[in-house]
Amino acid sequence: MNVNCVVFNVEKLELPKNLYPARWWHALENNEVECFLCPRHCRLKNGKRGVCRVRTNIEGRLFSEVYGKPIAIHIDPIEKKPLYHFQPGSRIFSIGTAGCNLQCEFCQNWDISTADGHLGMGRIVQPAEIVQSAIDNQCGSIAFTYNEPTIFGEYVVDIAKIAHQSNLKTVKVTNGYITQEAIADIYPLIDAANIDLKSMNADFYRKRCHAELTPVLEAIVAIQKVGTFIELTTLLIPGLNDSEGEIQKLCDWILDNLGNDTPLHFSAFHPAYKMSNWPQTTKEVLDRARTIALRTGLHYVYEGNVLTDSESDTFCPACGRLLIKRGWYTQVTKSLQGNRCECGQKIPIIW
Repeated sequence: MNVNCVVFNVEKLELPKNLYPARWWHALENNEVECFLCPRHCRLKNGKRGVCRVRTNIEGRLFSEVYGKPIAIHIDPIEKKPLYHFQPGSRIFSIGTAGCNLQCEFCQNWDISTADGHLGMGRIVQPAEIVQSAIDNQCGSIAFTYNEPTIFGEYVVDIAKIAHQSNLKTVKVTNGYITQEAIADIYPLIDAANIDLKSMNADFYRKRCHAELTPVLEAIVAIQKVGTFIELTTLLIPGLNDSEGEIQKLCDWILDNLGNDTPLHFSAFHPAYKMSNWPQTTKEVLDRARTIALRTGLHYVYEGNVLTDSESDTFCPACGRLLIKRGWYTQVTKSLQGNRCECGQKIPIIW
């Protein structure tokens, strides 16, 4: 398998449809089905796809069209996910398929998130092959990323089981739009997740993502309770979710519901998809948000999608010592004794 490039030009691919029996659904009358993988609970008539574009009803049974069909494969530094406190400095084997269960107007990977589920590499890539490729390329973990991995949950589960048998860790980069039932099945198999918390404003989710905020908040709390290590990312978009009041609300919620050791990444928006004419986020906006978060009491707050000086580095919250110095998506140096600072402060780092 070629793992040295990411395939994003999916329009030229014409591949036969292969279906895989889906989980997380039940039958309704008249050959209809209801999918409960995500909070949309799509009710599908025969022959229809869900909002995600990859789960389809065929004669009263739900099937996944993307099982074994990655269209994006790459080896990344784990910091690119971004994960700064989970296996820092390691390589991660990253895969994604077509489809997404949100419809964000600012999507950075819109070409694959809006693609139909019949697209793929041209053959089924079995879970064991993904795991072996990660091992062959000296990766310590596998990431389900690029598009929304919840919508290929069956594939995630099967890969994760084999990965753990091979002493590999598993990571999801996700929008957190998932039901409690699916969390219980999937996340015991996921070691770490970076979850997008796009806004604390329900109207933002409805207007810009065509989704609801509350299920995301509930999922984040539930995923942490399962034992998955969590980092959060908020993409700050000028004039939409970057006000001081909303950032304060975000930080207060994290502090109250997850704790002050939860790493938070403020990421800069760059014009894309349906918001290609929107202004990009300035460094000053990220600096202001980070200052609010640190003042609120969050210990580990980072800036992304911009060049930084020290805003991507990890410092001890007790003594202020520099613990991890990072470059552009890479770990440069560390000054830790296991997961403790020299002053004795315990740092939430998983090596």
